[in-house]
Amino acid sequence: MSSSQFHTARVVLRLTSVKELELYFERLEKAGLGRSKRPDVLIFARSAQDRVDTLVRKIGGLSELPFTPEDNKSVTDLLQMAILAVECENSLWKGRNMPDYGSELRPRKWLGGKPGLKKGAVVPTLILKEEDRKPLQAWQDANFIPVHIWHIFYDVAFGISLDRAQELIKQGLILPNTHRFQAPSGATTEKVIYKIYYHYAYGVGNTTQEPELKAKFIEDKNGHILPYIHFEGGRMDLSTDALQMLRDRANAKT
Repeated sequence: MSSSQFHTARVVLRLTSVKELELYFERLEKAGLGRSKRPDVLIFARSAQDRVDTLVRKIGGLSELPFTPEDNKSVTDLLQMAILAVECENSLWKGRNMPDYGSELRPRKWLGGKPGLKKGAVVPTLILKEEDRKPLQAWQDANFIPVHIWHIFYDVAFGISLDRAQELIKQGLILPNTHRFQAPSGATTEKVIYKIYYHYAYGVGNTTQEPELKAKFIEDKNGHILPYIHFEGGRMDLSTDALQMLRDRANAKT
């Protein structure tokens, strides 16, 4: 994503085997952070970049951030400068090409007369896992940094604040669903999720340069090959609405 006014801090993991993934989580456990939930991205005003870079170097670089507790002085200072925290999700769809994109929300019997789409409608949604609701809320309350969910599709991205998502769920406008997730090892688990209609979200950005799709694989300890598609490159420009929201957050921070 592009914007010259804001700076992001995110750890990019380059794990090429199941073993590396296991070791990563083992190290998190040793650091006492294995079961903690923190947003994926912190956003800072560009004017804070030098201070952010200095603090990250004190920690040992971006690669050490996942293993550094939040009571660490440098991490605490980083959090005090952040204007927004983002929980990131993605879907392998072109959002605008989904069959029911553009359909209006209308009163539905299955929602008790509340607005919604037909059951099984295929539209862009923003995902919030039930298991993440309380931890993300607790993180937001403890750090006084608004958490937003940004859901990235191939061609477009949508965002919603955690507060707004919680409100929609409490009002019964968004109901829980059970979804099956597959881990890199091939194991599957079922989790309760909330699929928030894009109608309730703001536009985060639009793809201006498509990424290149490359075939890659990981190999488990038994020699089983697990193929996957790797997205490389591409560009998504932030929308006017997203930029204005970030400016408002930056102004509120000063």
